[in-house]
Amino acid sequence: NYSLFSHMDVAENIAFGPKIHGKSRDYIRDKIRYALKLVNLDGYEHANIVDLSGGQQQRVAIARAVVNEPRVLLLDEPLSALDRKLRRSMQLELIKIKEELGITFVFVTHDQEEALSMSDTVVVMNQGYIQQIGTPESIYNEPENAFVADFIGDSNIVDGLMVHDKLVRIADYDFDCVDVGFGTNRPVDVQIRPEDMELRPPQDGGFNGVVTKTIFEGMTYNITIQARGIEWLVKSTKHYQPGDEVSLWVDPFNIQIMNKPESEDERAMEND
Repeated sequence: NYSLFSHMDVAENIAFGPKIHGKSRDYIRDKIRYALKLVNLDGYEHANIVDLSGGQQQRVAIARAVVNEPRVLLLDEPLSALDRKLRRSMQLELIKIKEELGITFVFVTHDQEEALSMSDTVVVMNQGYIQQIGTPESIYNEPENAFVADFIGDSNIVDGLMVHDKLVRIADYDFDCVDVGFGTNRPVDVQIRPEDMELRPPQDGGFNGVVTKTIFEGMTYNITIQARGIEWLVKSTKHYQPGDEVSLWVDPFNIQIMNKPESEDERAMEND
């Protein structure tokens, strides 16, 4: 709900806040011009709100909020109605606004890529529980539990057994890792990002598998591999055909070990 005034045109909607605050006519005119340029609505000053598309109305709402220069701005899915190209442009513009005006943005989104690219600090929540707070890099590379790992980007999340420090067993195969402090012979969750798995010729990697599906995504292929009773997702620049035999290998630094929930309360916090 953009809460725009249908009896006012675009310029009047944007000017509403500054008028309430008693700003001068010249100030308001400059702010309207700046805001319209910012949200790519030049020339729409006198357009009727009801004649605009949903995406255009959304941009007017953003413009109307920004011209007030608040100390904190809450944005709840503000770019959801925009097409991909315009959404990316608006992401960059909002970052620019934040830096220029020193405004703190509380930006609510279900778009993981948007959260990672726009934020200084990310808070991942599930059913009202905070799962993890950190930088985009730490959230992506060091998720604290399976929910965060699965929610932020594509992941292979499988059951593992921490044999001892720096050694984890996945599907009866022992992998070197770099994690310590998880105990001995303890069940754990293991995360491996698809881009961190390397495909090698059979018998030349961790363990063998068979390609079951390949999807071309432009720069990379999304490859599904069946290996040791687990379906693995791998991103690769090399094309593989269904039926191809491969070996899966992963660098120890790219294996992320996570604690399994030990109680019903913890499980409720981590699962949908």
